Amino acid sequence: MVRPPLPPLESRLDRFDLAVGSAAEFLRGAWSDLREVRFEIADMPPGTDEGGIPRWAVSTAEKRIVLFRLPIERLSNLPRNDEASHRMMVESCVFRAAAEYLDRDPWDLGPERFRFF
Repeated sequence: MVRPPLPPLESRLDRFDLAVGSAAEFLRGAWSDLREVRFEIADMPPGTDEGGIPRWAVSTAEKRIVLFRLPIERLSNLPRNDEASHRMMVESCVFRAAAEYLDRDPWDLGPERFRFF
């Protein structure tokens, strides 16, 4: 007997990694200052800061942005619990971390062709 083909296994970690990677590649293509920056994923930050549990850490000296998966996934209050909402939330964290790295507003990171005003 032959079983029907099974869909590929996809975990939350895989979806998180894909969302971070695609947002990071978009930003690298739009901002030359981010081309050498490493976007990394860690489960948890080493500790808390004055604002609570950080969602990311930025190091301009090391050219590195680390996104912390568990705080991003578990401490976000999403109005809807679906895949699209989770992806947008992860991508917004990537944009905000990159904006902090560049010392800019996150809304400034999109290229001019995406501005409709």
